[in-house]
Amino acid sequence: MHLARRMFALIAPLVLVPAVLAAQTYPSTTDPRSGLKPGRFDAGTAAENMRLVSFSPKPAAFDTARGLTFINSDLAFSNKYVYQGNFAGFTVWDVSNPVAPKTVAVVSCITAQADPSVYGNLLFISAEGRGNRNDCAKGGVQDPKDHMAGVRIYDVSNPAAPRLIKNVQTCKGSHTHTIVPDPRDKGVIYIYVSGNQEARPATELAGCNNGTDPADVNNSLYRLDVIRVPLAHPEQSEVVTGARIFTGLGAAPRATGRPGRARPAGEEPAPPTGPRNCHDVTAYPAMNLLAGACASYGLLVDISNPLKPVRLDAVSDTNFSLWHTAVFSNDGKQVVFTDEWGGGTGPMCQATSMMEMGGNTTLTIDSKRKLTQHAYFKIPTAQSAQENCVSHNGGLIPVPGRDIMAQGWYQGGVNVIDFTDPDHPKELAYFDRGPIDAAPTAPEGDRGTRGTIGGSWGAYWWNGLIYSSELDRGFDIYELTPSDQLSANEIAAAKLVHLEQYNPQSQPHIVWPAAFPVVRSYLDQLVRGNGLATERATAIAKALDAAEKQNGSQRRASLQTLAAQVNKDANGAHDQARVKSMAAAITALAKATE
Repeated sequence: MHLARRMFALIAPLVLVPAVLAAQTYPSTTDPRSGLKPGRFDAGTAAENMRLVSFSPKPAAFDTARGLTFINSDLAFSNKYVYQGNFAGFTVWDVSNPVAPKTVAVVSCITAQADPSVYGNLLFISAEGRGNRNDCAKGGVQDPKDHMAGVRIYDVSNPAAPRLIKNVQTCKGSHTHTIVPDPRDKGVIYIYVSGNQEARPATELAGCNNGTDPADVNNSLYRLDVIRVPLAHPEQSEVVTGARIFTGLGAAPRATGRPGRARPAGEEPAPPTGPRNCHDVTAYPAMNLLAGACASYGLLVDISNPLKPVRLDAVSDTNFSLWHTAVFSNDGKQVVFTDEWGGGTGPMCQATSMMEMGGNTTLTIDSKRKLTQHAYFKIPTAQSAQENCVSHNGGLIPVPGRDIMAQGWYQGGVNVIDFTDPDHPKELAYFDRGPIDAAPTAPEGDRGTRGTIGGSWGAYWWNGLIYSSELDRGFDIYELTPSDQLSANEIAAAKLVHLEQYNPQSQPHIVWPAAFPVVRSYLDQLVRGNGLATERATAIAKALDAAEKQNGSQRRASLQTLAAQVNKDANGAHDQARVKSMAAAITALAKATE
């Protein structure tokens, strides 16, 4: 491997955010999600504005034990297939019929934690821990040369028979990873690797060094390893540099909790220095941005040159225990960070839990690419002491004109959140099951009594449906249903967006086709928010109905006339920006009309 010989991160001003932001009130114990009947496959359920399309249990190979060894992890999407990671390998699902997904392949390979991503015919799987072997065999590592910690690369040109091409070894292993395409060479992608373990000894992997100086370019700890993948020859993939985006960051302050809303005893103390790794990094290649969820900090990074990332800003918050992952708004002007308080194994959504911790916070990104923190959000329901529950992974739902995301909360279930207004995020839909266990299966500890670890690792919208990886139970598919907060037109517009491949941590830029549901989505939003006079909204709706019944030049002329009228409406409208967006959508529809 080749170690970096220069420092690639510029020192950005440090922003420390005080814990004074508005938070939610205590969760409701009368919410339908509270007090659900426990059970593994017969638990009680509660749902609002979404329905379960199908549930598929774990393959037998991964259902042989509970605990962390065989839990499911993240998802990646390609064509008609969903790749589901598991700490003991991965599963390939055919979801061409979402009512009855089919198991295409089950690959057993102790890999912890097996976060997947897919690019073309290549599947990448994160490997971290001391028990992983190069040959995927069981029995642990007997000889250091057999230890695999890094990223496994598979050929999935035949999804029914994935073929291991190469194990790319990294100094700290790979807890998660993120794909960043080379902006100048379509034949190359880079993989940013987040590894949480100590650097391996140089006797096991040459060049690894557990240094203590973040500014030392030979230090393997304070960097993200970057793997270069030549797509035509993935067997030649190798670590080519380290992303040194932490240099200059000091230790972030931490709060000690508050009476009645305190952190559990045993909360880890503040580190003596700044972060040396990110748990997740979310790339937004179309905007040349990367959001780093890096333990005690949330980072904003310029990746115009993926080999030389530049830190733009850094934010800390005494109400965030572990900056965990991030989701950008489609326009790149906002980013939601999550807080995995308790590491995903603790019951952090109880009535006594702090509402400021273990949830989300929304930050805006200004024209100078600096971050400003806004409100918190956490699921507004009290979960039990048997349910590991905290904010976890999610992704955008492509509703035009709004910033909406689906998200998993472990045993807090799956929900849908609108963060269009960063100061007032709100829940639009949810699905939840009762605890896996009726009684705790683990002894009382410093994080409370808990049962089996389970729930939604992550929930993602892909081509019209929401997919969720259930740690203990299996694999869920959901569909949104219309409500007064999310209309049938908005859901229909979201379903128009089709992605051949989707990796949630490498966020695609969404472009909507010219279509009537897109226009009507803006109109529904204007009516809901009183952004346009009622008589004009009614008239526009009638004009759209009439134009849709027309054909060819007649429809085009009607839409052109309507677009001109709506542009004039913007002048006196309460929500001028949305009216202009609707006019632009009408114009696009007119141009698309033959």
